[in-house]
This record gives sequence, C-alpha cells and structure tokens, in this order.
Amino acid sequence: MAGRYALALFSLAQERNEAEAVARDLEGFRAMLDESPDLRRLVRSPAFSTQEQRRALDAVLARARIGGLTANFFKLLVSKRRLFAVSEMIAGYRALLDRANGVAHAHVVVAEPLSAQHRQTLEKALREASRSRSVAVTVKVDPTILGGMIVRLGSRMIDSSLSTKLNSIRTRMKEVG
Repeated sequence: MAGRYALALFSLAQERNEAEAVARDLEGFRAMLDESPDLRRLVRSPAFSTQEQRRALDAVLARARIGGLTANFFKLLVSKRRLFAVSEMIAGYRALLDRANGVAHAHVVVAEPLSAQHRQTLEKALREASRSRSVAVTVKVDPTILGGMIVRLGSRMIDSSLSTKLNSIRTRMKEVG
C-alpha cells in the first residue's frame, strides 16, 4: 500500500516538475517525525480521530512551511486513515526519485575509518559496479570484522571481511578433522 501511494505522489510530482521540492518537504517531515515523539504518536495512533489528526497536521505543516502538493498528499493520507504508513511512503518516494536520478545506495562496513582517498576509490568502484551516475555511500565502522569490508549495493552483498574468512577456514578445518 505504501508503495502505491509513493508512486502516485512521485508520478504527480514529476508531471508538475516538483519532484525535488516534494522530496525536500517529505525529508523535512521525516526529520520532524524523528525528533518528536508527539508527532510520531499522532501519526501512528488510531486513537486520534480524522478531525484531530487533520487539525494537528495542519498546524505542523504550516509551521514547517509545507504546502502545495505535499500538504495535499498528507491531507489525503489523513482522510483515508493511512497516515500511519507515512514513513514507508517517504522511503518509497525517495527510492523512486533516486532511481530516476540514477543514484544508487551502498552500505559499507569497515574495520577502521576510511581515508579520503580510500573513500573516493571505493565510491568510484561502486559507481562503476552499479552503472549509476552517483552512489550514496553510508560507511559504518565495526572493529569486530577485523579487516576487509562488507559492501551491500542494492540487493548484492560482498563480504570480504577477515572475520568471515577466518570463520570459513575454521568451518573447513572442523569438516576435515
């Protein structure tokens, strides 16, 4: 359901040449959701009536200066009692926009922080591997992998961590002995 709403919003935003503006509004709303437990409760709780959600959301949107297509989208969600899924819809919209703009996402786990040169080399390799115009790379440092890296690019995952290699050797040794 969230995917259908995200696709409908994205199609309409593209049609009106407002895709980037809508994305900014959605990200602003997502940031407010992350910061405010009260807003999360308003969005997720079925205890609030449609009128209560509408009044509260109108105030939030006015304060955040979110209007136009994005505000109408939120109002539609309230009227259809679908506001509880807004986080998934925002993520779906972002994925559609990234795909349209040729942006791939990669999650990388390393044992120690990457230097600027290593990061640039990694980004270039990921851009070539994904055949994308750009790659948004999220790097996480996890010393438990000992060395190497784990890369997740879309649905592909490459685990070249030292800890995985050691575990593989350990397993093989147990099978032999």
